[in-house]
Amino acid sequence: MAYVITESCINCKYTDCVDVCPVDCFREGPNFLVIDPDECIDCTLCVAECPVEAIFPDGEVPESQRHFIALNAELSKNPKWQPITMKKDAPPDADHWATVKDKLHLLDRQD
Repeated sequence: MAYVITESCINCKYTDCVDVCPVDCFREGPNFLVIDPDECIDCTLCVAECPVEAIFPDGEVPESQRHFIALNAELSKNPKWQPITMKKDAPPDADHWATVKDKLHLLDRQD
């Protein structure tokens, strides 16, 4: 089982979770983070660190967010989405975006 980052992270991109990851399985896009399912060791450390509760075990992702399982796997393999291993400052408007729902259309996939 791997962990999955869901829609709540879009445009928030808090990186508290990255600091605690012992295997550096996070990848960073322009306005979203993903977890590489092939690198995740299911340690659960990142879950408690996410201030917007965007991280779930793949077997517990809410039904409306299940498409993020495949999206994390796909984007983690995109060479433009590089590993992120240290916490960065959140975007200045992250607190605003933390409360916004239905943000998938805002995801910058950097294809």
